Amino acid sequence: MSDDSMTADELCRGYLDNVHELLQRIQTEESKSIAAAAGLLADQIAADRLVHIFGPGGHSNLAAQEVFFRAGGLMHIAAILDEGTLLSNGALRSMAIERTPGYGRIVVRDRELGEGDLLILVNAYGINAALIDAALEARERGVKLIGISSRSHAEQTAPEHPARHPTRQNLHDLVDVAIDSKVPIGDAIMDVPGAPERIAAVSTFANAFVLNSLTLCTVTELVARGIEPPVWRSGNAPGGDEANNRFVGRFRHRVPTL
Repeated sequence: MSDDSMTADELCRGYLDNVHELLQRIQTEESKSIAAAAGLLADQIAADRLVHIFGPGGHSNLAAQEVFFRAGGLMHIAAILDEGTLLSNGALRSMAIERTPGYGRIVVRDRELGEGDLLILVNAYGINAALIDAALEARERGVKLIGISSRSHAEQTAPEHPARHPTRQNLHDLVDVAIDSKVPIGDAIMDVPGAPERIAAVSTFANAFVLNSLTLCTVTELVARGIEPPVWRSGNAPGGDEANNRFVGRFRHRVPTL
């Protein structure tokens, strides 16, 4: 994506162009899947039920944080911020745990998810053991599943890759609604002359765009149903604390991480 004559500024502009192209592809090609997922979220919120989200993996945890307790985000979102895979507890530890078979099952059991619950699973690669086990456990418990992952990344990753679940399954084959984040193999996309590896990842942009698009579609659907969705306002904005405090009592003891 670059040649020897490109300056750092040109590389940054090229990165911007590629990120924009990726997000445009998601918007164009995944709109039906996002709308279907929004319908599931709207059903939960209309019934005053939580929407759980889990991003098993180091940077995939950022996806759960993106829409949890966030200005412009839905109050019904309950993030599963498992300590085992958080980078803040050690990056190598996080990678080892996301590759540990059985771990994702423990996380889902601990949250006591079951029939009538909805879980969003987010992972750029869509293959790791903790992710697949979380999906399998949730399915066995009757949980509805939305998956956000890169189909091409999963399908192009060798069956024997050490990150894979022992069953070699992909997230997009296990969920009720799959949204393709279209993250390319390796995540980083820019070639810098003289650098041995590609630079500048895109998965965080892709995940954030998908999730905020999902929020927009869900709110639109709720309004169409005549339901006022509880939405967080920034506490740093005028009237933010007052607006949020109208609803906090409904969620404080229902959302473990609130």
